[in-house]
Amino acid sequence: MEVRPYTVNIPKMVLDDLRERIARTRWPDEISGTGWEYGTDLKFMMDLIEYWQTRFDWRAQERAINSFTHFRATVDGTGIHFIHEKGKGPTPLPIIITHGWPGSFVEMLRLIPLLTDPASHGASPRDAFDVVVPSLPGFGFSDRPTQPGMNNFRIADLWATLMNGLGYPRYGVQGGDWGASVSTLLGLAHPANVIGLHLNFIPGSYVPYLGASARGLSNAERSFLKDMDEWAATEGGYWHIQRTRPQTLAYGLNDSPAGLAAWIIEKFRAWSDCAGDIERRFTKDELLTNVSIYWFTQSIHSSCRLYFETRQRPLSFNEDERVTVPCGVARFPLEAPFPPREWVERGYAVTHWSEMSRGGHFAAMEEPHLLAEDIRSFFRTLR
Repeated sequence: MEVRPYTVNIPKMVLDDLRERIARTRWPDEISGTGWEYGTDLKFMMDLIEYWQTRFDWRAQERAINSFTHFRATVDGTGIHFIHEKGKGPTPLPIIITHGWPGSFVEMLRLIPLLTDPASHGASPRDAFDVVVPSLPGFGFSDRPTQPGMNNFRIADLWATLMNGLGYPRYGVQGGDWGASVSTLLGLAHPANVIGLHLNFIPGSYVPYLGASARGLSNAERSFLKDMDEWAATEGGYWHIQRTRPQTLAYGLNDSPAGLAAWIIEKFRAWSDCAGDIERRFTKDELLTNVSIYWFTQSIHSSCRLYFETRQRPLSFNEDERVTVPCGVARFPLEAPFPPREWVERGYAVTHWSEMSRGGHFAAMEEPHLLAEDIRSFFRTLR
């Protein structure tokens, strides 16, 4: 596996094109006084887009991104971008951390230093990690798949090949959102390589075995399944179209910066612990850096296709299937709906469960210190 250093460098003509497109935004109407009730708020979007055009400094964000060590490697025919930061400690533990949608590798930029250099952040150097943060295929600076079938099962195999190629025969895995699915499948398909599995999200497509030999559902599990149905009815519009007609959606989002930003940023507000005020959790620069990566790489369609591919092959366990490697779970309170422990234990060997005091879906961005400490605590007993 050839590994090559990589530097993020967006051409000036691409930046100029973005500003020109933003200047030609054709705004929709809205019903006065409805705020976010119908979707992304118009006033918020107009302010954000004006900031994107006139004050957002991509080159400053690019320099911050490039302060990390980036690489690209061709893994089983697919070009994968990843950050690889070595730990500062006596015996750093390798760990691969996977992002989700509508995020990117930039979700992890606050988290990485807390794991690679814990001594500089009030923790023990004995808890240091060698951190690998790849971009999922079809996201960011990784290749966009050109054939069907790039699902989470396939991605887990790519990650196993990547880690082996980097010289890590044994490693930890961590993830939320799609990263939780990929991490789960690494533990399921490659248990000899995975030391432990840490999740801050339970995959939405995860269905444990519920056949004749399974125990009956608890009241908490029944309540969770009801919550899932209600969530799908009120919050699942994006999920339904992305898993059924991603190509149709892509024409608008790949052509309109404002449309792309509205589609992505509404989720950062809805899924985070922000009490309706998105800038309590994320700065405009953070939000727009993530959106800009989708724009520059034209990856909104390829990222949405992962929902379609997962629909074709969901994470449904048979009677004899279970993740046997030790599993740690950090449950952030605004990550909803979140299954009860007994539901998770049907398919995972849960040895560590933390009820976090605050935070939501984007835990690595919202509460990096809380997440880092929980990761350190879980893996401390597995080193």
